[in-house]
Amino acid sequence: MKIATFNINGIKARLPRLVEWLEETQPDVACLQELKSSDETMPTKEIEAAGYGFLYHGQKGFNGVAILARDEQPVEIQRGLEGEAEDEQSRYLEADVRGVRVGCIYLPNGNPQPGPKFDYKLRWMARLRERAKALLAAEIPVILAGDYNVIPHDDDVWDPRGPMAADALMQPESRDAFFRILGDGWTDAVRSRHPAGGVWTFWDYQAGAWQRDHGFRIDHLLLSPAMADRLVDAGVDKDHRGREKASDHAPTWAVFA
Repeated sequence: MKIATFNINGIKARLPRLVEWLEETQPDVACLQELKSSDETMPTKEIEAAGYGFLYHGQKGFNGVAILARDEQPVEIQRGLEGEAEDEQSRYLEADVRGVRVGCIYLPNGNPQPGPKFDYKLRWMARLRERAKALLAAEIPVILAGDYNVIPHDDDVWDPRGPMAADALMQPESRDAFFRILGDGWTDAVRSRHPAGGVWTFWDYQAGAWQRDHGFRIDHLLLSPAMADRLVDAGVDKDHRGREKASDHAPTWAVFA
């Protein structure tokens, strides 16, 4: 079973690249982020024509998350996180697919920091942790996959002393919140297979970042103990970042027995 996460950076703008990736790599489950589309304008027919059931939580022009399942429709469990009733941003979607609980995450960026956006990021991470605790308590196979907008380790960025050092993605508070979630019993799939770091999932469009391989890792797949026991491999479809009109993220995946 192959489960992937992919910040598509505009599902309508990247639709040819998305369908191309689905056809070439055939993940059983794909979690998408940053759809930038309302529910009414989702390319449902195109996704279904590629062989995937399509569950989405859209938002016009911003955010948006989706769960795709090959040859079946994901069964929705929850959309959004509890704890902040006035939060209308589309950043969390949860469904059951083939006996696995799948949580799709688009965590707030948090810039500029310090400030209200960074405070919202930390509150959102605390709310995610509470949901993650409940999922662990259920003792079911769970994967929480998505764009976490956190660079966990210094070796997860091309230059830890460079421009990202002052970014919300690398602040001690962001990292601490991420590690608190991990410490509750989750496994970082890519890190477990690439412990030395140096694996990127994002390259900015600016300053020749792709051409110079100035990237960092912010797309993560966190595994409950039952899923971690089944992990076979994990990695990044890096070449898809270099294609014409590509997203600035590369698909990140894990394979399970």
